[in-house]
Amino acid sequence: MLYLIAHYFEFEGIANLIRYQTFRAGAALMTALVIGLLIGPRFIVMLRMRQGKGQPIREDGPQSHFAKRGTPTMGGLMILVSLITSMLLWMDLSSPLVWACLAVTIGFGLIGFLDDYDKVRKSTVAGVPGRVRLAAEFLVAGVASWILVSQVDTNLYVPFFSDRFIPLGPFYYVFAAFVIVGAGNAVNLTDGLDGLATMPVIIAAGTFAIIAYLAGRADFSAYLGIPHVPRAGELAILCAGIMGAGLAFLWFNAPPAAVFMGDTGSLALGGALGAISVAAQHEIVLAIVGGLFVMEAVSVIVQVFWYKRTGKRVFKMAPIHHHFEQLGWQESTVVIRFWIVSIVLALIGLSTLKLR
Repeated sequence: MLYLIAHYFEFEGIANLIRYQTFRAGAALMTALVIGLLIGPRFIVMLRMRQGKGQPIREDGPQSHFAKRGTPTMGGLMILVSLITSMLLWMDLSSPLVWACLAVTIGFGLIGFLDDYDKVRKSTVAGVPGRVRLAAEFLVAGVASWILVSQVDTNLYVPFFSDRFIPLGPFYYVFAAFVIVGAGNAVNLTDGLDGLATMPVIIAAGTFAIIAYLAGRADFSAYLGIPHVPRAGELAILCAGIMGAGLAFLWFNAPPAAVFMGDTGSLALGGALGAISVAAQHEIVLAIVGGLFVMEAVSVIVQVFWYKRTGKRVFKMAPIHHHFEQLGWQESTVVIRFWIVSIVLALIGLSTLKLR
């Protein structure tokens, strides 16, 4: 909104700063951070009063988790309020890329909210039926993919190689939707310990802020040999907003957590990262940068598949962060070591920009 106002006044005077995406990215980060810190305490009190027993805890989970009973969930609402406010203030709202990513963020957030609400209302870990939730996610992702493909080509670009891509044609619509839904659910599965999902999301968002900015610049993209996506730099502002909102939430989610993100936040943030990777045409790089999320999702898939086939478990418990807890690792140890893994994967992802 501020960009459009400044554009109307032809970026005169101090409004000239708003012309620069780097300035708006920094402003978006600080705006989301400050809003999140300001509304956090009242949000937590409101959620605690309305939810009573808080988020249901898995009976078959680690024994240490029973101490978390009574902690409110749906903290993702704090993230969404601060993030969306920051987006509307600082992003160029005339860009279809912005609206596609905004649609995914809000749509997935709403699906997650309904899931969290159902869990709290029924006092059970089972929320909205999985098939219903997946159908709703693919509907939102399908609409977003249609918007995104109108702005980008239908090629799947391969990292580490310059000008190498796989032409997917019409199948790209399905692929893009799969990336968005997969990212949303992978982050959702990772959100099982205090701060575990939040920091890797912040790290991934920071990485894609750089990627989106470079992809949006014709000069940098040509030099690096990466696909150029006009106006993709606006997504760097969204990534910065995710970082700010995530840092604010982490302030309250640090152990012992005062609030849980819930599906409201994890689905929205994961879906947003998926949409950003599609818009920037770095879908494979997302699998590298978000390798932790991929590992969590694969651990669940492997566990379920193998158990149904043989009646035996590959891991002591899935997702895999619970496996390490069952091995005797302290929760804080699992979280910090997974953060380290996320940082290393982000550096590997960034290296793909130059190693071509």
